[in-house]
Amino acid sequence: MGHWWYRNIVEPGKLPLLLALLSFVLSFLITRVITRMIRAGRGPFKNITPGGVHVHHVVPGVILVIIGGFGAVGSGGRGFGAMLSAVIFGLGAGLVLDEFALILHLDDVYWSEQGRKSVEIVVLTAALVALVLGGFLPLGVNDLTSEERQSRGLIIMNTATNFFLALIALWKGKARTALFGMVIPFVALIGAVRLARPGSPYAKRFYAKRPRARAKARLRAFRHDRRWAAPRRKFENFIGGTPDPERARVSKPTKH
Repeated sequence: MGHWWYRNIVEPGKLPLLLALLSFVLSFLITRVITRMIRAGRGPFKNITPGGVHVHHVVPGVILVIIGGFGAVGSGGRGFGAMLSAVIFGLGAGLVLDEFALILHLDDVYWSEQGRKSVEIVVLTAALVALVLGGFLPLGVNDLTSEERQSRGLIIMNTATNFFLALIALWKGKARTALFGMVIPFVALIGAVRLARPGSPYAKRFYAKRPRARAKARLRAFRHDRRWAAPRRKFENFIGGTPDPERARVSKPTKH
């Protein structure tokens, strides 16, 4: 265990990244516990409202991210300073991304259906960082030998190919596939070659005059959402709490 720890975490310089990930997840979980207690009216915690202004926890989160980021740069990425900066950065990132939906919508949608985006982005971020820690480097160049790493042309071609495939997957409305495809080779290829999601820029551009392709894309999206939407919602509710029914009704998109 000690040899594995040194060879895979300490020697490659991944210890600050591991500390940042752990503090990020811990910050998010503790924040969700506190906010759920405030919502239920339990415990000593209350919303911070100096002068009647509700100070969201994204505010101290931004401050911590700035301190941690500049601290990491100033420390040169090594030593105790780098590890401390990583912890501070992770704590701040957890607070910021816990209110990602608020930043996106510029509205207090924490307990609404839109608030689920915060849980989604936190889970995606934690998963991607964990993959990097596990040996997956961005853009799929982690499996190159020392001789292959000396060939800049091969690295550039591999990087460009993965990036291009990830862009196509994103164009087809598959953001999660595109994100993971930037880290894991061939994942973006699957999203790039399969049918686009209905309503995506790609579908609007290329399926406009292809009713059969539109119908097939809708059917595939319906089957996918029917299979995975309910488990995903249960997981999000378990992690982040169930949205308020009143807010959920208000936040439903208007049908045209």
